[in-house]
Amino acid sequence: MAHTRPPRPRRPTLDKAGSLLTPWSWKYPLELRERAVRMYRTAEPKPVIRRMAEELGVHHEALRNWIRHAEADAGERNDMLTTEEKGELAQLRREVRELRRANEVLRTAAAFSRPSSTRPGPGDRARRRAPAPGGRARTPGTLHPLIHLLPLAPGREGALRAAPPGPS
Repeated sequence: MAHTRPPRPRRPTLDKAGSLLTPWSWKYPLELRERAVRMYRTAEPKPVIRRMAEELGVHHEALRNWIRHAEADAGERNDMLTTEEKGELAQLRREVRELRRANEVLRTAAAFSRPSSTRPGPGDRARRRAPAPGGRARTPGTLHPLIHLLPLAPGREGALRAAPPGPS
């Protein structure tokens, strides 16, 4: 007879410690897991995990993982994250996912909005050139009356005069 997994719940299920239970973690009750880890940690000399797993009726890799997680939570292992660190990492990943989603929404909204409220957009009236100081328009090719105040290299006035007038 083939072993089937239990159906997935609609809402997340948490164990007594607040850890998320997945369908494969329901196979062995929490009390059995805690008792097996406690038996292994208190035994002297340390039993062979495969033999102890057979006596308890659990898979040897499941028992090995429970022991490794308990050692990490106790601070005896540095190669694994503790349960608290895993929870924090999961929360941070959720936050990053939410922030990325919010940034995408803002980026999409910005694409449909006007670039600036101070600059006229394509639907606004046609731009008018501001009149020159003094209320009279400059003739093309002439310099602004205050150009002599700018620090220009000698001979650059001709380059300015030759440049076609237009918005900068």
